[in-house]
Amino acid sequence: MNIENLEAFVYVVHYNSFHKAAEALFLSQPSISARIQTLERELDTKLFLRERKTFSLTDQGKEFLPYAQQILQSFRKGKQQLRRSHTNFQEIAIGCTVSVSSYILPEILPRLKEKYPDIHIKLTTGTSEAILDKVLQKEVDIGFVRHSSHPLMDSVLFYEDPIQLYVHKGHRFIEEAPSTLEEIGGEALVFFECGSLDWIKLHSLFETLQRPPVIDLYIDNQETAKKCIAHGMGIGFLPTLCARQEVLDGYLFPVRIPSLVSITLRTNAVTPKGENQALRRLFLDMLQDTALGTGVRSKVSINQ
Repeated sequence: MNIENLEAFVYVVHYNSFHKAAEALFLSQPSISARIQTLERELDTKLFLRERKTFSLTDQGKEFLPYAQQILQSFRKGKQQLRRSHTNFQEIAIGCTVSVSSYILPEILPRLKEKYPDIHIKLTTGTSEAILDKVLQKEVDIGFVRHSSHPLMDSVLFYEDPIQLYVHKGHRFIEEAPSTLEEIGGEALVFFECGSLDWIKLHSLFETLQRPPVIDLYIDNQETAKKCIAHGMGIGFLPTLCARQEVLDGYLFPVRIPSLVSITLRTNAVTPKGENQALRRLFLDMLQDTALGTGVRSKVSINQ
């Protein structure tokens, strides 16, 4: 049985979408469908009931799902064990942006320490440009930065964080969410600006509107931006990870605008070209073990 076919099945169920599963696995939708069909032939049973553009799990699909998930988990753990047996990490110097140090690494580092109890970790935060320079100068072993390219670096798409609109408690969008960006025209906006390409893309969209939102506050600190939105100073766009706790606590409310689903904040893992591949793989494996790792889009790409 091909592990990739099992992966396609589990991802389709997780995303409840063939299209989204294909995106997450960097495949075409026909490739996902072909893998599912191959798996169904191997099992001699139908896993999905298909009706026009909708589908649902068959009883056999529901019965098989936990076994498929267990097989995938065991396979990933086995790969990690093999990599660990060929790798001896004693000290790691990490460079990253503030958001990575605040929201991603706290999920990963405890697991890293559990796997390597004697490891020494040095963490440095800074802008993406500063971290890239430290990687080039070999002051850090691995950097986690905004999407960028450099001819002397290898790069992996490490984490992709959707950007969403957030509003404060009592805002009218909670009950009547806008279906287009045009509908937020005239709203006071708290704009968190981190300088990445995706934020520039978002700002460019405003310029195409007949009635753009009124940007009352430009802020380069997302913690401040969150508090300003929560206190009713305006609505704002934030990365999903940074607003996760405030949403759980009922201070911020996400509002989905269909036209913005493709805008995400991308974090890349970068290392000197040809070096530290095992270290990149280790962090990707650690990420997969966390709650953040479910369906994480990650793909090795050189000189992205």
